[in-house]
Amino acid sequence: MHFTSERRLDDDVLEREFTLDEIPGILWTPASVSAPVPLILLGHPPLGLGKMYPRLAGRARHVVADGFAAATIELPGSGDRPRWAAIEQARADLRRAMQAGGPVDDEIVDALVLPLVEKAVPEWRAALDALLSLPEIGGPVGYSGGVISIGIRLALVEPRVSAAVLFAGSLVPAAMFEEARRVTVPLHVLLQWDDEGNDRQAALDLFDAFGSEEKTLHANMGGHAGVPQFAGEAADRFFVRHLK
Repeated sequence: MHFTSERRLDDDVLEREFTLDEIPGILWTPASVSAPVPLILLGHPPLGLGKMYPRLAGRARHVVADGFAAATIELPGSGDRPRWAAIEQARADLRRAMQAGGPVDDEIVDALVLPLVEKAVPEWRAALDALLSLPEIGGPVGYSGGVISIGIRLALVEPRVSAAVLFAGSLVPAAMFEEARRVTVPLHVLLQWDDEGNDRQAALDLFDAFGSEEKTLHANMGGHAGVPQFAGEAADRFFVRHLK
């Protein structure tokens, strides 16, 4: 891990950009710590860190205020990372299917999501190795948001992830439902009831599939971008309860 920039935000948050094997990332920590703090990995959609930065930085500020560190990395094929022809083709196929008003078939979903999961999850685990080697960061670790299939896989295969907040989405391959049944960490799932791009029943079916003994579904009225502030606050309290 190589830090490339450092700045102090106006609320006593230290923000550092880094690269890890040419993968860009950002780390937010309290400006001063007396002991290692737990870590929240901030997932995000594959739109690029530059575009997602305002939302990620806002989430990070809340996380740090609760006594955590927060970190994120750029997803494969996004932002300044090399283009990924197969994923771009799958995105184009998805756009055509949605514009045509027909159902999105399983082949498109699998082609879009499964390669991303296969490549992104090992990168998240490598980033976790590097982050936990820093003296100011300790365990436990939580995962929050982003592509829900990445969260499912990471919660299943990474024993250092002790709890997860997942944002419900409907583009979930059938294979991920089988993995969801083997997830056992505590889960807090956010669902926008009127999400224009989300099949509500598919999201409910996925929630039902999770094998965790403790799982909470926090559903709110409104579209994809209308997550109310109190829903985010409830997710923050979930991490405080399970990681501190």
